[in-house]
Amino acid sequence: MKQSINIQDNFLNQLRKESIPVTVYLTNGFQIRGLIRGFDNFTIIIDSDGRQQMVYKHAISTFTPQRPVSLMPQATDPASAE
Repeated sequence: MKQSINIQDNFLNQLRKESIPVTVYLTNGFQIRGLIRGFDNFTIIIDSDGRQQMVYKHAISTFTPQRPVSLMPQATDPASAE
């Protein structure tokens, strides 16, 4: 059975692993700028101005990273795996 691709988890994981600065826009118009430190199905942890904040995903409108995020998995060369 083929696994389905979870774009949200891939996107957040790349932001976290590469420590890409991000602006998080909340549904109330507030903005949080910082680094994603972790996430689960319902929340994200953001380091912002030296403070950690837990934000519920249902309160988030948009993520805007400072640079492009690659969502494509790195292709492995079958010949190099031997």
